[in-house]
Amino acid sequence: MAIDRSSSNDFGRPLRRMLLAVLMLILFGVFLLWRIDSPRVERFRAQITDKIVPNLDWAMAPVTGTVNLLRDFQSYQRLADQNQELRSELRQMQAWKEAALQLEQENARLLDLNNVRLDPRLTYITGVVLADSGSPFRQSVLLNVGARDGLVDGWAAMDGIGLVGRISGVAQNTARVILLTDASSRIPATIQPSGQRAIVAGDNSSAPPVDFLENPDLVRPGDRVISSGDGGVFPAGLLIGQVAADPGGRLRVRLAADYERLEFLRVLRHNGSETVSDSAQVIGPDGPIAQQDTATPAPDK
Repeated sequence: MAIDRSSSNDFGRPLRRMLLAVLMLILFGVFLLWRIDSPRVERFRAQITDKIVPNLDWAMAPVTGTVNLLRDFQSYQRLADQNQELRSELRQMQAWKEAALQLEQENARLLDLNNVRLDPRLTYITGVVLADSGSPFRQSVLLNVGARDGLVDGWAAMDGIGLVGRISGVAQNTARVILLTDASSRIPATIQPSGQRAIVAGDNSSAPPVDFLENPDLVRPGDRVISSGDGGVFPAGLLIGQVAADPGGRLRVRLAADYERLEFLRVLRHNGSETVSDSAQVIGPDGPIAQQDTATPAPDK
């Protein structure tokens, strides 16, 4: 059986129009009610508000939740941006921290060099260690100072505490330092407080042995070892280290210089011992040597 759709449409259309007209009349009445300025109408509006508005909290809950959700999302976005900025600043601070630590270490090395008390007559040149030999059979380092700075073979090199070695090979811009631990190194030394003379001979170990000791019985572990100045190569009084005994009982020198952290070295200008050129000024056992009169006495007449 076919349904007559045209009759149903004809019936529903006037009904929708009537409902729309009623809704418009209600809205117009509410508008007029809210626009009338009268004490009675005002009290009526207040009563309606007290009855209806508190009961509409459930209807406003989704709107309130949506607004709060949007605010939380915006706050989370701001937090994410701030977190990203803080991460970037943290990476920069870590780079600055590393640079500050390196500068602090270099400053400590330079301060160590400045704390060494030297003979006022000695001057020095500070150089940066560029590289080491990298060989167990040759103990040496390379400095960034050379002939342009006036370096000469044989000059002593020190770190912030003690003697490190001597200049052995000078180029225009670089110089090589043979360390005290090298097998070719031989340093005349004095052991204090006994005053014994000895030779600190390198053997490619971290603690070179003490050779040619005059009286070993007068030397004890812990005694200071300094350069003696014999031979006129090194100035006297440079700290080398302390005496120590190995398990075999042989006397060795525990070096004062920190060979694990050689970054700066101080090269001492030393031109050797002054030679005596005027024999008339030599002091003998009984005082100055008098010059003999070479003139012959006049013959007696």
